[in-house]
Amino acid sequence: MTIAQQVKTTLASLKSAQANLESFALATQNKQAKQVYTQAAQTTQSVVDQLQQRVGQLEKEEPTYKGF
Repeated sequence: MTIAQQVKTTLASLKSAQANLESFALATQNKQAKQVYTQAAQTTQSVVDQLQQRVGQLEKEEPTYKGF
């Protein structure tokens, strides 16, 4: 597996985790837990944004990685 493929796989996993955290935040009635889940989702989204930029760089460097 190439680095680009590994980064894209990691990105997909992080997006899934971020969506789960948002779901947990919506599902809980506990205000403290809701805050924890929301903060974790925001932090994860920040990492997702950074990785998406890196994927774009990888695709520019090596066009054969585009679309994997």
